[in-house]
Amino acid sequence: METNLKRTCLYDKHIALGAQMSPFGGFDMPIQYTSIIEEHNAVRHACGIFDVSHMGEVLISGPEAERLVGHLFTNDVREMPVGKVLYGMMLYPNGGVVDDLLVYKKGAEEFFLVINAANIDKDFAWMQENSKGFDAKVENLSDNYAEVAVQGPQAEALIEKHLHITVSDLEFYTFKELDIDGHHVIVSRTGYTGEDGFEIYSDDAYINKVWDILVGSKEVAPCGLGCRDTLRFEVALPLYGHELSPEITPIEAGLGSFVKMDKPEFIGKEAIAHQKEHGIAQKVVGIELHEKAVPRNGYDIEIDGVRIGYVTTGYQSISTGKSVCMALIDSQYAALGTEVDVRIRKKVFKGTVCKKRFYQKNYKK
Repeated sequence: METNLKRTCLYDKHIALGAQMSPFGGFDMPIQYTSIIEEHNAVRHACGIFDVSHMGEVLISGPEAERLVGHLFTNDVREMPVGKVLYGMMLYPNGGVVDDLLVYKKGAEEFFLVINAANIDKDFAWMQENSKGFDAKVENLSDNYAEVAVQGPQAEALIEKHLHITVSDLEFYTFKELDIDGHHVIVSRTGYTGEDGFEIYSDDAYINKVWDILVGSKEVAPCGLGCRDTLRFEVALPLYGHELSPEITPIEAGLGSFVKMDKPEFIGKEAIAHQKEHGIAQKVVGIELHEKAVPRNGYDIEIDGVRIGYVTTGYQSISTGKSVCMALIDSQYAALGTEVDVRIRKKVFKGTVCKKRFYQKNYKK
């Protein structure tokens, strides 16, 4: 059992609701309250709220903030309007992934970066190290912000009804900043579920209030990290350490659209250019099993008894009922329709390479 786990500002509320808690990214986090299936379906069909206060926040500001973010980040922030959010990655020089993250443009010289909980210290050190020579400041604000994600087809209506915040004017991947009763609040139309939804960042006091109002309404289901994983997996959203890692590049993960090669430079650009020119040896694919079984992270993928890769994430999909997984396999076997074997404990199950997106995203465009 991990010791010295951090707690979010909503920890006592999770305990009061009887949440099953577990270590995640150095925090003691709720995995589920009622059941993963119930919470998953609440988000797909109605509305759920997640405590994501464990996520990290970094502010890059100053005259050369845009140039520094461009140096660190695979996506292109040069033409980015204030109020826009971009997804992308920070890479090592070899093309492996330091982290995947969101970049919010707050002003011409101010960028707000949201990073994964387990990587906060590593990412911050990486940004500081690579900011040398730039006229820009890098600040770790992770302890200043709590965050909830309100996700599902009813999220917009319920936020407006219960929190009295207008969010219908926000387009997908945009945000606004508000002052609510003296609390600085950032609200973005973003999320990690494949459904429409919002992420709200503020201080501990305001996020506690948001949680109490929405959960207290009985119209918004508290949801744990268990269904956060089943939801993101069904729509092929990657999880750092599974579909992206220092050993898996964005090209291998199928996320090349977030790597803008027409930028002047960014860390890892040469390695990515090499992969684009010469091809990749491994690739993240979807696999559908022919019978019911649960392929877990790390299980071997084989052809004729020879290991060709491993499962990165696998479940019996709650929304489709199918036994499916994402897997990193040798590229020569990555064509759609390729028959493979998935070794689950001592038994081998037949499967077929398919598209990674097992369920259609329902974002508001």
